[in-house]
Parts: sequence; C-alpha cells; structure tokens
Amino acid sequence: MEIVKALSKDIPDSKIALKFSTPFELLIATILSAQCTDVRVNEVTKSLFKKYRSPKDYAEAGSKELEEDIRSTGFYRNKAKSIQGCCQELVDRFGGKVPKTLEALVTLPGVGRKTANVLLGNAFGIPGIVVDTHVHRVSRRIGLTENDEPVKIEFDLMEILPKEEWTHFSNLLVWHGRRTCVARKPLCETCAIRKWCDYGTKISTKSQAPNAK
Repeated sequence: MEIVKALSKDIPDSKIALKFSTPFELLIATILSAQCTDVRVNEVTKSLFKKYRSPKDYAEAGSKELEEDIRSTGFYRNKAKSIQGCCQELVDRFGGKVPKTLEALVTLPGVGRKTANVLLGNAFGIPGIVVDTHVHRVSRRIGLTENDEPVKIEFDLMEILPKEEWTHFSNLLVWHGRRTCVARKPLCETCAIRKWCDYGTKISTKSQAPNAK
C-alpha cells in the first residue's frame, strides 16, 4: 500500500509515544491517556510506576491517594476507579498478569477495543488497529472509510491492510494526525500522502480551478 510506504518514509519514528517497560505499565498508561496528552501521561507515570509496581499495589491503594497521584491527567476519579477495578480483576482472574487476547482484555474495567489493541500491538506484538481520535479523523479524510463508528472503522482498515501492518499503520496515522493532518486545518502543502488523499485531492483541484484566487 503506497500510503504505508510514504508515511513510513516521512515518519520513521512512528512508535507509540507512551513510555512503558511492561505490558502492565502500558495498560495503566493507556487508561490514563483518555482525554489527556501522552506528554502529560508520561510525566505522571514517571513517578507513578515507581510507587505502584503491580496490580495488587493499585488494587489495595487508597482511592483518594491514587486520585491525587493521577489528578493532572484529568477525569482522575473515573480513571482511578477504572484502574483499581481493572487491577482487582487482574489479581482475581488472571493471576496478576495482563491477558494476551482481545476477548479477555475487553472484560476488564476501563478497557475497550482501542485500549486492548494498543496493548496487543505495542506490548505483545499481536497486530491490531487502534482507532483513536487521530486514526478516526485521518482515515476518514484520506478516504479509507466512510464510517464514523470506531469499531466499523477498525474493521474497514483491517480489510484494506495486511495484518502485519495493522499496528504500524495505526501508529503512523496517530503521528500523521498530530504533525500534519491536524484537526482544524490540515497542512496539505507538506503532506507526504496528499496525492492519495481524498481531502488533499479536492483541495488541489479547488486551488487549480480557473476562478481560484
């Protein structure tokens, strides 16, 4: 797929921005990343991962204390509740280990398909399409899907892409969405995939029209 090749050349550093050393740390970081920047999450987890080292540590922590530890990520009460519920389930049902299947992961509190696919692809090397806000926006702009529901977008992209590219392409679209295909005004002039993009092609055609100013 030409889009994958072009983006890979343009964004050679397309790894996930969240910092982690274990699948469990990535799980916690991903839950914290909802409605929060990865930069902020990384700042918080720098000390958080030193204080809480296992699912049991989070599950047994005082809820107020955990809330304060993650307050700056926003929605901290809900996130603390999800983290503690998730960690209790890991202890009770999975021996304190993060499961390696989407079916098992989505049964955990605070874990949906997006978070599950982040874990599978970036911690376990199991391909998955991650439909975050960037992937949602960019895939629709390019013309890879006409759907608006994340799950439908996920399945559309799965049909288009080779399985081994699912995680890689998700990360590429995330970075492309942050750096170039931004929400309010995409930087089409510097876009590496403009000629394959529905939106970019329309902009080009409009600018070349006889009456264009």
